[in-house]
Amino acid sequence: MTNLPDVNSEAGTRPIKGPRIAVLVPCYNEELTIGKVVSGFRAALPAAIIYVYDNNSSDRTIEVALAAGALVRCESRQGKGHVVRRMFADIDADIYVLVDGDDTYDAAAAPCLVKRLMEETLDFVNCARVSEAVEAYRAGHRFGNLVLTGLVRGVFGKQFNDMLSGYKVFSRRFVKSFPVTTDEFEIETELTVHALELNMPCAEERASYGERPFGSVSKLKTYRDGARILLLIAHLVRNERPLQFFGIAGLILMLISIILDVPLAATFLETGLVPRLPTAVLSVGLAVISVLSCFTGLILDMVATMRYEMKRLTYLSIPPFSRNN
Repeated sequence: MTNLPDVNSEAGTRPIKGPRIAVLVPCYNEELTIGKVVSGFRAALPAAIIYVYDNNSSDRTIEVALAAGALVRCESRQGKGHVVRRMFADIDADIYVLVDGDDTYDAAAAPCLVKRLMEETLDFVNCARVSEAVEAYRAGHRFGNLVLTGLVRGVFGKQFNDMLSGYKVFSRRFVKSFPVTTDEFEIETELTVHALELNMPCAEERASYGERPFGSVSKLKTYRDGARILLLIAHLVRNERPLQFFGIAGLILMLISIILDVPLAATFLETGLVPRLPTAVLSVGLAVISVLSCFTGLILDMVATMRYEMKRLTYLSIPPFSRNN
């Protein structure tokens, strides 16, 4: 295990200078697993403070987390995005470890993730899941993750292979510059795009991923949450890459317009008549909308550039972690 400096209390009493590490565990009905998660991270990161944020659990999640030694707080608005928003706003630390409370992620990997973030002065380390167990990582989830991660890689950058992993490590400057806008499981996608969009120094490590214990039920809905993530990706492309988004839409509309125009033009050249007037009107309308879409993309691209500059300046205004702090 990697030895990290000691932190004695939430107030930050530190006889040896070192990072203030916070382990953030969003929880909803994880009575069966949260105790092991807390004890695992207390053993792996003895310097860290473990925060469990309960999200309206109806079981004994809070009692078990308290008994295991975690600091427990509550978020009443339902959804992982709401919980992460509250965590990032409430907690002040140098390094943040975000992990699900279902005991599927390897706590023993945390020191390596934290060490890499510190030594390479990174802002984000993503933990890619490695598992051969079918029940731990079902085929539908694997395929959905592959497709959605591929879309993000194609648009924003090819740095991550497991975007939807719930095990991530962040610097303070990442957390305090991240404007959480999503409410539920789309949060992992938004976290990844934030890092890629601002060109933050990032890395990805691999760690084992296990099955939930018997009786523990996943909160992820494959099709519903997959559709929500897909819509979020489209939303992010529209906001962060408007020229690409509206430009492609404009080109598609122009292509359709040209396809409709070809037989009309051939008939007109032969007879001097336009027999299918509604088709001609539709074709012209699509061409006009296509041009407007491209100009919309150009205008919004200037707005997006200004937004990027403001977000980048906000990010740079927060000093990076230094081991001399």
